[in-house]
Amino acid sequence: MLRTREQVRVLGPGDRDAFIALAEQDPVVNVFADYRARLTNLDERWLGGQVWGRFDGDRLVAGCHLGANLVPVQCTPDDVGAFADVALRRRNTVGTIVGPADVVAALWELIEPRWSRPRELRLDQPHLEMGRVPTIAADPHVRVTTPLDLDVLYPACVAMYTEEVGVSPENDAGGGDLYRARIQQLIGRGWSMASFDDQGVVFKAEVACVTPYAAQVQGVWVRPDRRGEGLSSSGMAAVVSHVIGSGMAPVVSLYVNEWNTPARAAYARVGFVQTATFATLMF
Repeated sequence: MLRTREQVRVLGPGDRDAFIALAEQDPVVNVFADYRARLTNLDERWLGGQVWGRFDGDRLVAGCHLGANLVPVQCTPDDVGAFADVALRRRNTVGTIVGPADVVAALWELIEPRWSRPRELRLDQPHLEMGRVPTIAADPHVRVTTPLDLDVLYPACVAMYTEEVGVSPENDAGGGDLYRARIQQLIGRGWSMASFDDQGVVFKAEVACVTPYAAQVQGVWVRPDRRGEGLSSSGMAAVVSHVIGSGMAPVVSLYVNEWNTPARAAYARVGFVQTATFATLMF
């Protein structure tokens, strides 16, 4: 129950600066929400959803991004009750709930009785980051992709997504058109990197979002027949070197499944360290 001075409401363009300041309290962990606020100015037309805030008087103290992803922002486990009813109203549009593990667990405890069962629960995902150029050698073949690479790159992106998420992105409404457009967008921004041989993509990764404080990497993948050669480490060294060396962002972050021992070892070799623990519920 909210106290007298507290309120919860939808945020809009007039709240942009306050929400960004909230996200900047932990700018690497909150990079996704910070990026979305800067990109959309919290305008629902561009968000494809809503961002809600909890206020103590005039001060914004917690937030929640509600679109295809439900992402708590600077919430404690005690804050999530303020957003539970809002989350329940959007349950048919949310594909994932992701954020700090303790906060996700607290929110799920409140909404589980009235929400569909997750297709998969990933409750222990180390959140990793690094803020320096790696000391290990970067793969010289990994480069920023161009529109000419799309036809070769796209099948690798579908393969990675299907392997990681458990369903093909081409099963979504609109088939592969929306996912292909997303890959084109990342290429156009210079956020897609890959290496190739005569059989196609060898290594690939994308930058998913960028703020003045951090860039978050996603979609790291090595073609199955080339695994075990150390290409994840050298490929990620190339990605981190590019992101930091080009001035794109001063810190690179990602989160990884606890059970993915080879990936965790590769990231450790590059120089990533764990700074938090995430959880993801997939519907």
